[in-house]
Amino acid sequence: MNPNPILIAGPCVIESMDVLDTVAQELVRLNRKFGTDIIFKASFDKANRTSIHSYRGPGLEKGLQMLSDIKSRYGLRLLTDIHESWQAQPVGEVVDVLQIPAFLCRQTDLLVAAAQTGKTVNVKKAQFLSGQDMQFPVQKVRESGNEQVWLTERGNIYGYNNLVVDFRNISDMHQWTDTVIMDCTHSVQRPGAAGGKTGGNREFIPSMALAAKAFGADGYFFEVHPDPDHALSDGPNMLVLTDLERVVASLIES
Repeated sequence: MNPNPILIAGPCVIESMDVLDTVAQELVRLNRKFGTDIIFKASFDKANRTSIHSYRGPGLEKGLQMLSDIKSRYGLRLLTDIHESWQAQPVGEVVDVLQIPAFLCRQTDLLVAAAQTGKTVNVKKAQFLSGQDMQFPVQKVRESGNEQVWLTERGNIYGYNNLVVDFRNISDMHQWTDTVIMDCTHSVQRPGAAGGKTGGNREFIPSMALAAKAFGADGYFFEVHPDPDHALSDGPNMLVLTDLERVVASLIES
């Protein structure tokens, strides 16, 4: 069991500097309290929203500036996702971890471009793949010259508008990398189940984290927000920011 798990937390999408500052301040407080190193996560563009009318974010240029400001002010490491290969180079100049979205984890050009930045590449397992299948995205990153590759479990498609987590995937993915993360918030999504938006069941997030710990996860990913019921993306499956401390404590103190 990893006594110092990787912790990733932040809002789904960049909404405003006020939200980013509020979350960053809480992460700094938790880092000091628990002696952790929580990586700050937020997306500059959510290119895979259910509806064309949904909020996507401020875009690459403004979003990277806002993330850079968070790093400068609070000294937090950063993670954000990319959707197109041309985004890898400018994003890699700002963040510490480039994330490959689940639906794009087989996109060779995207994986190669992320690998070539020299930054850690966190590849989310697609909802339609098994843990065994993830050997091939890892191979693409490594054969592009980058050994720093993580894999993230986030559930599998289970009929319509639902996901289920097979925690055996954590063990299976450990065959291909030493670092397997549990995405505790996207795994409780109800994709497209809220009338043009994604629904979710945030009450299961703490249990998802503890179950993943039992299966040997090396880290945990939480999307958090001060007021998720009014968030602009993924609100139903985001953890309330004030609940993060309790969940983190359960993972590092038990």
